[in-house]
Amino acid sequence: MADGVDGILGRKVGMTQIFREDGAIVPVTILRAGPCVVVGKRTREKDGYEAVQLGLVESFSKASLNKPRRGFFEKNNVAPLKTMREFGYTGEAVGVGDSVKVDLFADTAFVDVIGESKGKGFAGVIKRHKFGGGRATHGSMFHRAPGSIGSSAFPSRVFKGVRMPGHMGSRRVSVKNLEVVEVDAEKNLLVVKGAVPGARGSLVVIRKARAAKGN
Repeated sequence: MADGVDGILGRKVGMTQIFREDGAIVPVTILRAGPCVVVGKRTREKDGYEAVQLGLVESFSKASLNKPRRGFFEKNNVAPLKTMREFGYTGEAVGVGDSVKVDLFADTAFVDVIGESKGKGFAGVIKRHKFGGGRATHGSMFHRAPGSIGSSAFPSRVFKGVRMPGHMGSRRVSVKNLEVVEVDAEKNLLVVKGAVPGARGSLVVIRKARAAKGN
């Protein structure tokens, strides 16, 4: 067991609700957190910083690994894994091959969850940026258009950052300070209060909250 690692990889299972002892209904998200294996380490002497590389233990096609990736696992003498991320750690007891499981959060009150938002495809400004649109009355020529995007005489160009139609979703989203409701070490499940970005089955990065509530 790797002590001192501040996060873990997992998959989003879905959302549900639970009832507290006082009868209050709490919306929660169920995450399958780990198990993960330490597949590599970054050292200050060699890489300029300290971190551990975690691989998520899950079934996948070994044929999807290219030759450099296979060589990396052979060099570190660990089983090949498809999904890897780096995490910070404290202490010197962390070694390659150590396992990291959901009980990492047994004494943690809040966590940060990072995922990729659902992709919505190409969307207009009303859906993408919540524009109000024009009047829906007879004779109106302006309903769902973005309106003016810049002056024609000066500066005769569109400024950078103007909100316009485009691809919506499929972006990295971080949700901070989610309350840990339950940790099920036997089933590798972590239950947190509130919503988590991404579709069911999508990859999530779960780490101990860096700015806990009240600080």
